[in-house]
Amino acid sequence: MRRSLILLAMFVMPTAFAAAQDKLPTENDYYKLHIFTIPEGEVLEGGALETLPGGKIALGTRRGDVWIIEKGLTDDPKDAVFTRFAHGMHEILGLAHKDGWLYVTQRCDVTRIKDSKGKGKADTFEVVTDGWEINGDYHEYAFGSRFDKSGNIWITLCLTGSFNSNSKFRGWGGKVTPDGKWVPTTSGVRSPGGVGFNAEGDAFYTDNQGPWNGPCGLKHLAVGGFVGHPDSFKWYKEPEAKYLGAAPLVPKSGGRMMVEAKKIPQLYPTCVIFPYGKMGQSAAGIDSDLSGGKFGPFDKQMFVGDQTHSTVMRVTLEKVQGKYQGACYPFRQGHSCGIVPVCFASDGSLIVGGTNRGWGSRGNKPFSVERLAWTGKVPFEIHEMKAEADGFTVNFTKPVDPKTAGEIASYKMETYTYIYQASYGSPEVDKTKPDITKVVVAADNKSARIWVSQLQEGHVHQLTAAGVRSGDGLPLLHNIAYYTLNYIPTAR
Repeated sequence: MRRSLILLAMFVMPTAFAAAQDKLPTENDYYKLHIFTIPEGEVLEGGALETLPGGKIALGTRRGDVWIIEKGLTDDPKDAVFTRFAHGMHEILGLAHKDGWLYVTQRCDVTRIKDSKGKGKADTFEVVTDGWEINGDYHEYAFGSRFDKSGNIWITLCLTGSFNSNSKFRGWGGKVTPDGKWVPTTSGVRSPGGVGFNAEGDAFYTDNQGPWNGPCGLKHLAVGGFVGHPDSFKWYKEPEAKYLGAAPLVPKSGGRMMVEAKKIPQLYPTCVIFPYGKMGQSAAGIDSDLSGGKFGPFDKQMFVGDQTHSTVMRVTLEKVQGKYQGACYPFRQGHSCGIVPVCFASDGSLIVGGTNRGWGSRGNKPFSVERLAWTGKVPFEIHEMKAEADGFTVNFTKPVDPKTAGEIASYKMETYTYIYQASYGSPEVDKTKPDITKVVVAADNKSARIWVSQLQEGHVHQLTAAGVRSGDGLPLLHNIAYYTLNYIPTAR
């Protein structure tokens, strides 16, 4: 009889375990995806989003239209009403609202538009600035932010053909001041996908894999900074850029970015690398959660879209030796089209716009507008990974089981970097597998201090925490984090 029970258990237990695994919560249990119904016959290739008074949302499209979405913040996306506000503009990739005006970043300029007659259509168009040039190349995109705290709009300008700077200020980032002046601030841009701010109000943009960009990444638009691609150096001689001084040294192709950063003071290394293929392939729009908890436990973190993988990821930042660096984490997949703009709405939900024409995406729809809303349930996640002099501190969104979170075997780490080169992209190189030598769980069970045998400056430190469980026995919803360790902090 005893032998029969043992045999029965051998067959039943795996089945029961599999059933339990099937019932594990998914992303959708925490963040619901609401897909808007696009007006029949219309093509809304999302390029820019902005919130408006009264819960309205403005959507700019790659085809040059601006649409206003009303009643879009309900749990039924069919409630949304779309009205075309403007058309005839050129590939809109930035919107900002102020004093009744919509500021539209298009390829050739920033133009502000408004409805001065109260008829629901834009009837006044005024050029704010056109301080850069275009020559008709397909890749000469211009991405624009919303307003910063000082009333500036930040701009990033894609290279000609995404390889060379053949038009004035292509491959630069900069700002448009409240009085309409174009001020170039940052050279070295390659192929941006979005521009926005962290919770502190500093400007960042996403750049994409290509020449002088091994992977995609998040970069800081620091005044006087150089962010990687040297073909833009020719414009330092222009009157608008002379205040920055001479162009930086040209980096050596085939080396490593952090090695070159020690030789070139203006070179700001990529703040957060998005490991290619693992965290997407075309980094796009940026927005920070300033909702005060309406979007869940990630207040003040950054959210970044990926066009190819049709995903949204999370980013946390910290300053080490005066420069931003940090980590990225998977957040939400399954969007119906490649994501370009992302924007937090007044209710704390995240609006995303999609397009895949000419670019391709996992999401198989040609365009989309979606709303991502928190259900009120807190997922068990790595909340933040922070660097220490001899390892990392990992914070969690919920209390952990101290036994599993305190075991070295629950974690695995590997590191790698990328070649900094003039040719296209890079594989992962210089790989290491440092040992995790010690783990201590905090008294409140909300964090774990992890000691690592050998940190690698300039490397992504990929941490997998597959063995960690929450206090109520759940595995992490996403058990991986990628920290870009450009600078190793001193002991705290």
